[in-house]
Amino acid sequence: MQIEIETIWRFHKEGSPQTAVVMLGVLNEVRKTGKLTSAASYARLSYRHVWSLIEQWSDFFGVPLVETHRGKGTRLTSFGEKLVWAGQRLQARLGPQLENLAQELATEIKPFLHNGPSVIRVHASHGFAVPKLRELLDRTPGLGIDLRYVSNQNSLVSLAQGACDLSGVHLPRGVLRQQSIDACKEWLDPREYRVINFVTRELGLMVKRGNPLGVNSLQDLVARKVRFVNRDPDSGTRLLFNQLLALHKVDEAAIDGAQRIEFTHAAVAAYVASDMADASFGVEAAARQFGLDFIRLLTEDYFFVCRRAFLETEPMQRILEIMKGKEFHDAVAMLPGYIAANTGTVSTVPRFLDSVEAKAAIS
Repeated sequence: MQIEIETIWRFHKEGSPQTAVVMLGVLNEVRKTGKLTSAASYARLSYRHVWSLIEQWSDFFGVPLVETHRGKGTRLTSFGEKLVWAGQRLQARLGPQLENLAQELATEIKPFLHNGPSVIRVHASHGFAVPKLRELLDRTPGLGIDLRYVSNQNSLVSLAQGACDLSGVHLPRGVLRQQSIDACKEWLDPREYRVINFVTRELGLMVKRGNPLGVNSLQDLVARKVRFVNRDPDSGTRLLFNQLLALHKVDEAAIDGAQRIEFTHAAVAAYVASDMADASFGVEAAARQFGLDFIRLLTEDYFFVCRRAFLETEPMQRILEIMKGKEFHDAVAMLPGYIAANTGTVSTVPRFLDSVEAKAAIS
């Protein structure tokens, strides 16, 4: 049972019964392709119907949403662009939360359904590789995934408390590695747990295309008076960013917008792309998704942790097969800054800690 929750943009005029339901996906297709035919295909509507809708929306607002130029196709007006970027930010911001709510409902109704599949409970921070894995698992007969997006710090706590079967953990390479290891050690019982390699990913600064402010370092965020948008304080990425600031002796209070927050990598990227900020910190895949430039600062390794007994179960063995399979590796290869490195390889906790500490020493 899969449940999808979608947002609807319904505009009202005060004191008037008139409303407009704007399909922002249609406008976004116009923005990306410059073609109304592509927007019509996206919405599975006729060209004439889509053009009629856009005219209705323009009449409602009293401002045109698109403009056409002979030989140059169709493009959004400044107002149309503003609507589309508002929608992009909303989707990036609320998407993971809506997925969590949908999963909660699916879990609640599962006991009332007959012959349900084996369900694997996964708690992991939101990124790009985890949803790709979920797509493949959702297509696997007899295997269900209860995926909840939680912070990096809370996923191991969930595993220890029996609230999940798989816990996602990401650790930076380099001099910050040991801090992250020390924070994890108390939750990694070497007799009880096993660690599974997943992917590596690149993190750094996201800036506007062409990097107009010439941002190349954390110090530039202050020196060039950059408008910044940060991650929420509970996220692992925010913790990592704060550690980087301390390492490079940059005062967070001196950064314009350090307390301005969004809740996902995609959300901060959309914030920058819509010109509400000049820079943010996150994964390369999010920057590329929104057409931003990316200044790499470090590499992170992403792992899963599970109980030793659970590792031997048939559902978990099937997940390992999918992780090691070509289809998943091909999907990860399409994500900028992600690499499927030794994916699906299982380690004991002592061997895992030895390997990550060694990487910290040589990075």
